[in-house]
Amino acid sequence: MTSANRRIEILLSQMTLDEKLAQMGSCWFFELQTHGELDPVKLGARLKEGIGQITRPGGASTLPPVGIARAGNRIQKYLIEHTRLGIPAILHEESCCGAMVLGGTMYPQMLGLAATFRPALAEAMTRAIRDQLLAIGARLVLGPVLDLAFDARWGRTEETFGEDPTLTAHFGMAYIRGLQSDNLARGVAATGKHFIGHSLSQGGQNCGPVHLGMRELQDVYLIPFQAAIRDAGLAAIMNAYPEVDGEIVAASRRILTELLRDQLGFEGPVVSDYESVTMIHNYHHAAADLSRAASMALHAGIDVELPTLLCYGDPLKDALEAGAISLELVDNAVRRHLQLKVELGLLDNPYVSEEGVAETFETPANRQLARQIAGQSLVLLKNDGILPLKKTGQTLAVIGPHGDTGRNQLGGYSYAAVVELMTLQAPEGSSFVGLDAASLAQDDIRVVTILQGIKAIVPPETKVLFAPGCGLLDGEPEGLAKALAIAEAADVIILALGERSGLVPSCTTGETRDSADLRLPPVQEELARRLLEAGKPIVLVLINGRPLAVPWLAEHMNAILEAWLPGEEGGGAVAEVLFGETNPGGKLPITFPRAVGQVPLTYNHKPSGMRSNWYVDYVAEKAAPLYPFGHGLSYTTFEYGSLSISPAQATAGERVAICVAVTNTGRRAGEEVVQLYVRDEFASVPRPVKQLMGFARVELRPGERKTIRFDLPIDQLGFISSAMKLVIEPGRILVMIGSSSEDIRLQGEFEIVGPDVMPIENRVFACPVEIEP
Repeated sequence: MTSANRRIEILLSQMTLDEKLAQMGSCWFFELQTHGELDPVKLGARLKEGIGQITRPGGASTLPPVGIARAGNRIQKYLIEHTRLGIPAILHEESCCGAMVLGGTMYPQMLGLAATFRPALAEAMTRAIRDQLLAIGARLVLGPVLDLAFDARWGRTEETFGEDPTLTAHFGMAYIRGLQSDNLARGVAATGKHFIGHSLSQGGQNCGPVHLGMRELQDVYLIPFQAAIRDAGLAAIMNAYPEVDGEIVAASRRILTELLRDQLGFEGPVVSDYESVTMIHNYHHAAADLSRAASMALHAGIDVELPTLLCYGDPLKDALEAGAISLELVDNAVRRHLQLKVELGLLDNPYVSEEGVAETFETPANRQLARQIAGQSLVLLKNDGILPLKKTGQTLAVIGPHGDTGRNQLGGYSYAAVVELMTLQAPEGSSFVGLDAASLAQDDIRVVTILQGIKAIVPPETKVLFAPGCGLLDGEPEGLAKALAIAEAADVIILALGERSGLVPSCTTGETRDSADLRLPPVQEELARRLLEAGKPIVLVLINGRPLAVPWLAEHMNAILEAWLPGEEGGGAVAEVLFGETNPGGKLPITFPRAVGQVPLTYNHKPSGMRSNWYVDYVAEKAAPLYPFGHGLSYTTFEYGSLSISPAQATAGERVAICVAVTNTGRRAGEEVVQLYVRDEFASVPRPVKQLMGFARVELRPGERKTIRFDLPIDQLGFISSAMKLVIEPGRILVMIGSSSEDIRLQGEFEIVGPDVMPIENRVFACPVEIEP
């Protein structure tokens, strides 16, 4: 037994039942406040037995960073000096697109991050987030989201890394490594979520039932979680809200213990998604009371109840006294949570320095990183030659509700977005009571809007006109008339349309903001139609958190730039691409449907998918997507050639070298994402028509040629057999090298040889890649 384990066992042996239950719980930061200030009476009442975690001292308060650090130190001081065992708490925050605290840098939302096809940027981003969180004393974050985005109707699509398990695994691992570092004592614990199946809810509605078989779950949905646990050392897991194939995840021992711990080998704590233990009773109606819900969740494998102690307090105590649950399960949960606290170094070093905290926030380096990620996330969906725009000699009209509104560029778990919910609900004792969400958000960080970005990049003599034309969801005749007037006066229209991400009813994407049509709000579509009548060239900039089904816009716009939710530097990044200062190189991490009736729609479908046998298409719509996975245009052109595959035959445990040369044949420097797909042509169970195995974003000067070498592990092609075993089978493997999943430039093949069934022990998630001059 290690010294750390001995320390944990000694603490555990000293604990009363109430102290154990306290370590399995949490409380909102505002529960400790009165009129926005920490209240000694509430500290004494709420923390007298200790506490496991404190929920969002920054994200659920109006404190600036130094105030968060000071309040956290005060809480830790109380726990150490005024509770019997002196165990510090874990302060947790959100970090989906930045540290979700007042003044935290707001990066592009994760779907946009994935569009860079450069996982190193995810690691750089979370290293910067880690520095800000460490400065305020937050040691655990509720991210990354490792769900696969198969249904764009789901409002939380924006929080994912897209639809592909390999791409999601790469970004998830990079995200975790940046946060946790190589030593948790110097890092921030990441929490993978949502285990498992959350993103395939019925009707695309948040928390709806999931109809997902065990083979697809194992073969597709588990992959990012397996990679995060085994190869990135993921510290914590959060359960999914829904039921999967009739089992409520929060109450399923088969999912949270047998699958997660016994099969995947996860040893850290499982924290509940907010209120999911309570929801066993009041949402799923599977437990008659909170005591039964607590028993079911603990037996399933949930160790810590978030965001506040409701079920794991007296209700769980009642269940223990009634013999409905064993004390051993309580001890195991507390042991896992204490282990994390030890690994974080909290038992020895719970305090943070209150000096210099502000120096970590709003730095030029953070802004530059936000600009870099935003720039590389932009995807040029269409261009008839109008882009890049000239900076001089023409009048520009910036039109649309997203043209000069920084708030709309931020993801649903940005501080500005969550402030709206907090002020709407105004929890008792919090500093949000009576505050205006918009004014507080403006005090947060400076968001560079598209209009501001354009004005900063063009010379003073270039006339830039602006009119919103309409609001996000509504409009007035005068606003439309002004937009039409400046359109008539302009040479080119830059039309900024899209969604607003958040958690309140006025938002159109984000958690609980699910879509039934995947279209722009009608008032925005009407604005676009009226502007088309002006007959002027239109460049459409989309600000949105998920794919939109807008084929008529794709047909009529001269150019379309997908900007996602690009964060605080999004406007500057968009302007740089519009005027050619940077060359767009992002690619779609998710398929864009033509109509909502196509979803779920993914590139890696089975042979019988994406077709209606025997006519293929729908009655009144094509089956093909509007834009395929991996799509993205450039201001230059790339030529692929010299494909080589060696050896021609390989078996389980071996590798195949796949080399391709890519040349920039245009007149501009650019970046191309070279994508490696394979197809297992015939197998004992149907395999996808394409699977992304590897990718590389390559920088090329005009005329420059580079060779990309993929060392494809045969075991990366493993799949779940009809006997529910992970296997490799012999047969022909088709190799496809493309600029997108549909734009395949080169094809080849190799053969897997060996016995009819070759069991493999472990999945392989990464295909090593080298870029050679």
